[in-house]
Amino acid sequence: MYKKNIEIKELLLDKYKNSKTELNYKNEYELLVCISLSAQCTDKRVNIITPALFNKYPSTKELSKANIDDVKELLKSCSFFNNKSKNIIKMAIDVEKKFNSQIPYNHDELISLAGVGNKTANVFLIEMNNENRMAVDTHVFRTSHRLGLSKAKNVEQTEKDLVQAFQTNLAELHQAMVLFGRYICTAKNPKCENCFLSEYCKTKESFKPK
Repeated sequence: MYKKNIEIKELLLDKYKNSKTELNYKNEYELLVCISLSAQCTDKRVNIITPALFNKYPSTKELSKANIDDVKELLKSCSFFNNKSKNIIKMAIDVEKKFNSQIPYNHDELISLAGVGNKTANVFLIEMNNENRMAVDTHVFRTSHRLGLSKAKNVEQTEKDLVQAFQTNLAELHQAMVLFGRYICTAKNPKCENCFLSEYCKTKESFKPK
């Protein structure tokens, strides 16, 4: 591992020690739905809309039988609420029928669920199992490029680059990079004057995954 990578890793782990997702959830069902809804939507917005959703549909059993229009109404302030409404209902149906009403903790089984891709599955397993995985969202993608940890043009290769760069403590590092990108290394007007990693910064430009 390069000296620079070790230094960045240690600084991130120290700054964001024991950090967790900012999504509010009570169980694995709520977490999986929250992560699915958070795609291209802020955690703050997700936390506003999910209490009413979970009050009406407290488990996959109820959600699997939900009326699509009722779910859309609850999610209408969330980005892409039409597709997300369809996906979470289909996800609930699959959990009920294929997994005996239990959210799977296996990566391959998770990504077989509607609306659950690699990133969502990784975030779920990081949060619930503290698995040594890296999930690349827009914050992680942007900061990893600015710090020179990856030059990849897509999230899949960026994830591989970060796994190779850090190797261990990936769960903690994922959350650290999310918080770093959300509050310091922002897409617009990054807080460079308050950045504890500024000496490693390669560019001030924003990156967006394809």
